[in-house]
Amino acid sequence: MRCPQLNDLPEPPPGKKGWPWTEESTPLPSPDAQRLPRITVVTPSFNQGTFLEETIRSVLLQGYPDLEYIVLDGGSTDGSLEVIKKYSRWLTYWVSEPDGGQSNAINRGVTMSSGLFATWINSDDMLCKDALCQHTCRIGFEPNTVYVGTCLYIDEFGNILSSHRGRVHSLDDLVRIRKVWRGEPERGHIVQPEVLFPRDLMLAVGGLDVNNHSTMDYELWGKFLISGAQFRYTDIQFGLFREHPKQKIRDGLRQTNSLLNTAAKLVLQADCFSEEMKSELLADLRSYGETYENDYWKATGRLARLGLPRQIVLAFRRLRGVFQNEKNARSLPSGKKSAKAAQFS
Repeated sequence: MRCPQLNDLPEPPPGKKGWPWTEESTPLPSPDAQRLPRITVVTPSFNQGTFLEETIRSVLLQGYPDLEYIVLDGGSTDGSLEVIKKYSRWLTYWVSEPDGGQSNAINRGVTMSSGLFATWINSDDMLCKDALCQHTCRIGFEPNTVYVGTCLYIDEFGNILSSHRGRVHSLDDLVRIRKVWRGEPERGHIVQPEVLFPRDLMLAVGGLDVNNHSTMDYELWGKFLISGAQFRYTDIQFGLFREHPKQKIRDGLRQTNSLLNTAAKLVLQADCFSEEMKSELLADLRSYGETYENDYWKATGRLARLGLPRQIVLAFRRLRGVFQNEKNARSLPSGKKSAKAAQFS
């Protein structure tokens, strides 16, 4: 499918301006279209109607001559279906029905696709303006190569917060969470929407782990590296990662535990590490996890920061919660007070 132009798409909602509402990418010259590979973009979605239209437009307005765009919605109930139908004529395939979760939907989309290269763009993220055409003109497509561009972080309103470039070049880099992935002064992690990979490579390594709901992209990068794929950094602004309160990654402790467990899994799977190196890497992961959990706990409140035993702090918090509930119950009008008090009897 040749990408539609701005005038082909529905009018943006009132007040929406800039990319991808009133701006479009610069299309490639027509003669180039016949010798360019097909690129597949998959968008998994569930109840992200607030951002979904912006995501869809950012993909459709890439100006790329052979784009395959698949939107797989998990049966949203928040108006997402209406947004998808609004743009359905420009989608290669779409569906809205209960599914097996985000990883399952992405695997399904990539499996049914036919692009030489692929990526997925979650329904709260976007592609940058000119991302695909800039990559095509400046970089090209080499087999067994995973391309990593630059990612722009944006807030829930689309304002740019910062720019990020990863620095993972090997499996050793990937699993060194303390030194590289979350290193200081700048983290070296790879942000998912900045990545473009060979479709067949993803299928060859088994796709995403459908049981990994927090760090499935991190695990996929590890599978790529274990398989011998090369990672190449392009310095092209490629993806826009949106930060907002409802993201899964907001649960820092859960995200970190998943990251460390996945890193340990990759270390144990890899043949490129000696047994001595595996022991060193696993010990560093355990140490980082203990440090992170301790710091996380201290950040939960003043008593935790003072270093009191956790059991005492938790007991005090439970007691304080009981007193607060009783205080709230006493402040209610008499009719509501009896009903509220019944909850604690």
